This record gives sequence, C-alpha cells and structure tokens, in this order.
Amino acid sequence: MAHGKKNRNVGIIGIGQTRHSSHREDVNQPEMIHEAIAAALKDAGLTMKDVDCIVHGNMELFEMIHQPDLWHTLGTGAGGKDTFRLTTGGTVGITLACASDNLVASGMYDIVMAIGFEKLQEGHTTGGITNMADPLWFRNLQTGALTGSKAYDLIYEFGEERAKKVSMTYRIIMDKHAGLNPNAHRSFGLDFAQADDLIKNSPKLVGDLKLIEMCSQSDGACAVIFACEKRAKELSKKPVWVRDHITVHREEVFNIFGYDDKYPAAQTQRFAAENLYTRNGITKPLEYFDVFEMYDPASWWGVDWFRDFMLLKGDEAVKLVEDHEIMIGGKMPVNPSGGVIASNPIGATALLRMAEAALQVRGDAGAHQIPKPVKHALASGFGGTMWTVLMMLEKELNWQEA
Repeated sequence: MAHGKKNRNVGIIGIGQTRHSSHREDVNQPEMIHEAIAAALKDAGLTMKDVDCIVHGNMELFEMIHQPDLWHTLGTGAGGKDTFRLTTGGTVGITLACASDNLVASGMYDIVMAIGFEKLQEGHTTGGITNMADPLWFRNLQTGALTGSKAYDLIYEFGEERAKKVSMTYRIIMDKHAGLNPNAHRSFGLDFAQADDLIKNSPKLVGDLKLIEMCSQSDGACAVIFACEKRAKELSKKPVWVRDHITVHREEVFNIFGYDDKYPAAQTQRFAAENLYTRNGITKPLEYFDVFEMYDPASWWGVDWFRDFMLLKGDEAVKLVEDHEIMIGGKMPVNPSGGVIASNPIGATALLRMAEAALQVRGDAGAHQIPKPVKHALASGFGGTMWTVLMMLEKELNWQEA
C-alpha cells in the first residue's frame, strides 16, 4: 500500500523475539510463541486486552501441523479475538507485517499483533519444500534457496577467485554481527584470516555453495505490535512508522523457458526496489537508508541481492563488501543482527528482518546497534519462487511533508 493512499499512518509500538536455536526442546510451540508475545506486550506496555486482532503465520508444511493458529491460542491469548492466518513461504514473516499494516491503515483495527514462528526441529523442512515440486507447472524439482546457481552466476561474472573471496567475506561479516546479537542461533567467531581456509575446506552442498555459506534451520518466534497514529503516539515514546511496502511474485518456470541473455528477465529484488523507490521519490537508496536488514539465505545471494536492492551496477556491491562497508559502522550496514544466515526460524525470519530494522530506528538494538542515528531503514523478505517483499521504515512522519 503506497503511503499516499494510506487511510491513516501506522506505527510499530512493540517488538518481541525469542532466542533462536536449532533445538528449543525446553518449550512447546505455544510456550515458545508466548515468549515473543510477552516480550512484545511488555515492550509496548500493553496487555492482550488492548490488542484488537492477531495475524498469525508460519509454514504449516514444515511442522505438518495444520491450522496452528487454533491450538496456539493457548500461547497467543487470542481467544475471542479476530484472527487471520497467513502462509506465503519464506516471505510469510514480512507478509504478516504488511497485512497488519494494511489492517490498521484501513481503519478496521486500531492495534494489531503479528506473530511469526517456526519450530523446525519438530518437522522436516526439506520434505516440505520438495513437496512444492509440481510437474504440471514444469516445476520438476524444488530445493528452495539450496542451490548453487547464484554462485555460478557470480563466478561467471567476477571470476572464481574474487567471487569466492567476496562470498566468504560477506559470510564472515554476518558471523561477526551475529556474535553481537544474544538471540542469534549461529555465531562461530570467524575471522577474515580464515577466509582462504574456509573456501578450501568447508564442505560443499551443491555446486560452489558451501555449508558455511548457507543458512541453517532454527526454532524461534517474533511478535510485533502495530497501532494507528493516534494510539501509537499515546502509547509509545518512539514509534517506528511504516512508510511503504511492496510485494512482487514471479513464477520461476516462465522465466526459464525462452530466456535470452540480450533480454534478461527482471529479478524481483531489483523490480521491487525500483518501483518502491520511484513512488517514494528516492533516487539514491545507498545514501538515503541508514541500515538494511536483508533476507539473505546464503552469502552468495546476499552479495548479489545487495546490488539489486541498492540499485548498484557492475561490481559496486562487491567492492562495498570487500571494503567491509556493510559492517556495523560502515557506509551501509547490512544485517547488524547477523541476518538469516545466523537465525532462520522460517515463519518468523522475514518478520525478524523488519523487527530488527525497527529496533535500529529506535536505537534499542543493544550491542549490535549501529553507531549513528538511524532515520530510514529497509527490510526485505524472500520466498516462494524468487518472491520479494520490501518494506520501508521511518523515524519521523516528515516524509509526508515532501
């Protein structure tokens, strides 16, 4: 929903998340979700009585438990409240945020809570993803983000040595960021001096995609509370405003048949960025945004999509990674939280991107807070067959005066 068409402004007033781990065996699903909800309510200074509506989401195929929103009422406290359930693959988390923003902006509800979660140790993620293969759609094989195609593309474009080095540099930067985030699932204490050894010795998954470069699967949950402008100003000293968001879907098979190098099909990442920035009058995203929480399922994707989202050309993005300008304290900090490579509770993953971006705007990110004022933040989601969701957050409402 473009900001110029919003019925009313929407602010983020409460954020909560669990610690993320490969195995949260100390809690069941409702208990784990309740951790995030209790933290979000405490952050907002609210109780469940103040929440008008719940927007609940995960990937049911992964745990093979259907209509989880119903039995999760024990943990969400949603009994008697209006509830929506959404499932859109890897994008589900940020889709929850988009839907919550729209529900409040429309005037239907004043306060909405988005809840994203996944408890992947209780299911089979690979089994869920491969089930999406459908020969009737020429989709004979589905592996999600587990593919070496992007490594192949970057090696072809930049040469093997440089491409592998920049991918590993990106991976080590994410690990350093994760080391500052107490909720992160994976942090190995990697150092740049290890890059050559990791390139040589890390086990390969497929093609040139290595185990160390790929995200894992995590258990975890995130909850975010959205409020209309009037209530947000009453309840929060520093609401974070949702300026705009865009969702772009693409059916991958239609872009494989008939592909021509002279007329490449637009990537959803760049298409989404170009359209979102154009309608908001942003011509230089690298200068406009202070921080970017990007859905990066693997370091190869991270390097390439950073170029698309920032509308960079040639090797501009590669140079920024090589020069460590995406680190906390750099020109454009990417994923101060450690990103998806550090924590990946899939139904919550993309909501965490927006939540972490909002914490940066508030100045409440703790040890991984970037050391400069954050007025403009960007968050992305990825899923399906190269789907992209992109959301802009603002510290002030002054963009509407432009």
